Amino acid sequence: MTTSSQVLTTGDPGHSVAEHNPVAGFAHDHRGGISNPILGMLLFICSEVMFFSGLFAAYFNVRATSPQWPPIVTGGTDAASKAAAAALTEHFNLHAEPLYALGLTIILVVSSFTCQFAVWAIRRGDRTGFVRNMSFTVVLGIVFLIGQAYDYSTIGFGLSDGTFGTTFYTLTGFHGAHVFGGVIMLSVILYRGLVGQFSAQHHDAVEAASLYWHFVDVVWIALFSTLYIL
Repeated sequence: MTTSSQVLTTGDPGHSVAEHNPVAGFAHDHRGGISNPILGMLLFICSEVMFFSGLFAAYFNVRATSPQWPPIVTGGTDAASKAAAAALTEHFNLHAEPLYALGLTIILVVSSFTCQFAVWAIRRGDRTGFVRNMSFTVVLGIVFLIGQAYDYSTIGFGLSDGTFGTTFYTLTGFHGAHVFGGVIMLSVILYRGLVGQFSAQHHDAVEAASLYWHFVDVVWIALFSTLYIL
């Protein structure tokens, strides 16, 4: 009969050897300190903070050096070119229609709450609550990605439409890639929870994944505030 830490008895009756358990690597260290999964995730998030800081710095630099923001597009002399330029200028004004992006923001914020509820559930050994809340989180993350893809298809401008288009798609595109990675990460965590690899004593991988998801949520709030409000 195996347990979370199987013991093999050697020839010495006073000596035993603990068999390696892959789950043991995610156990909380009750002696204090930060476990390796959480420490590794914190260091990774620090690098991601610097990455997104660079993107935001580039955005504000372009914005500060532009005479008009969002930029006004000037077309040719014919009526069709002028109409196309006027339409592009109107699409650039994201401040006029922030409700759709606000809906995506609410979805991501709610997913951050359900993710934390899953963490709290596994801390107290509630595997059912953990699986339920983590499932909600994964679904909300997928809904956000679908919503962002739909927004891209209807927003009215592309990556090559001037500095505004380039900065918008660079910022939101890299964030979307991080959300996609987070959904995959949480899906793996959910699967491991379904097969019983986490408990009140062994759940540091859950804590680490939740830190990443909260970071993704905070970055989107900053993006929404920058692109649609400021």
